Amino acid sequence: MLIRHPNDIAPSEITPPEIYRERRRFMQGVSALAAGAVLGVSPKAEAGAKLAGVRASAYRLDEERTPYKDVTTYNNFYEFGTGKGDPSENAGSLKTRPWTVEVEGEVAHPKTYDIDALLKLAPLEERVYRMRCVEGWSMVIPWVGFPLNELIRRAAPTGNARYVEFVTLNDPEQMPGLRRRILSWPYLEGLRLDEAMHPLAILAVGLYGEVLPNQNGAPIRLVVPWKYGFKSAKSIVKIRFVEKPPLTTWMAAAPREYGFYSNVNPEVDHPRWSQAKERRIGELSKRDTLMFNGYGAQVAQLYRGMDLQKFF
Repeated sequence: MLIRHPNDIAPSEITPPEIYRERRRFMQGVSALAAGAVLGVSPKAEAGAKLAGVRASAYRLDEERTPYKDVTTYNNFYEFGTGKGDPSENAGSLKTRPWTVEVEGEVAHPKTYDIDALLKLAPLEERVYRMRCVEGWSMVIPWVGFPLNELIRRAAPTGNARYVEFVTLNDPEQMPGLRRRILSWPYLEGLRLDEAMHPLAILAVGLYGEVLPNQNGAPIRLVVPWKYGFKSAKSIVKIRFVEKPPLTTWMAAAPREYGFYSNVNPEVDHPRWSQAKERRIGELSKRDTLMFNGYGAQVAQLYRGMDLQKFF
């Protein structure tokens, strides 16, 4: 199996015609299915199916998008293997219907949502975000989803809720990577409640206007663009509101290397490599890593007064 690394991808593979075709495919899908949404037609569950009723968002970037092919074939998703190409090769075993997401813990309104009910919880938007991996590579991805705070408001957290924990699917029959004890399963992640309420944090159900592919975290995943990618938990089955910081999977595995906050910070190196530079998929030369992945104007106030060398 060929596993492609960022420096193996030639610039010729990212051409204006491909970008044009991806945008054209998205726009065609939105216009064709908007009428279906009005008529109450549910989006199909299969990856590649167009999502209905997707609207444009103010959260956009004037940057070249990473092609669909690379977004869907170069992934970290250890539940399907540790190689970058493993998720796209192995994730066909994941069944995304039926699927439910439990909301529980310190909330006034605990509830179990069917995935199709979640799709109707709030209007779906296209959000074009930078995404930065702790390993040093990055992408620009047009996600489709809705603000996480829409779900939080409906749950009505109690005064004891300080953090939000995300629990992902733990089914070795569907996720062959779980049979290897690489990490402690299920995969757990967490945010402080005010981080989770920030409008940049979304629950994504698609990308490029289509249903989220299995290898990208179907049927629903977290996207937190100012943090390293491993914070954005995939294939979520439970959202739990808690009083104390949850022990996240990577903190449990390597506490010296992975802190709870995991904000993109070029001044705090990973113990085994620098975070000052990154390589955008499709580019040969590296670029400077931006503080908070370039979203400092929106999120820096969340960490005012904190020592970001200590709370990494």
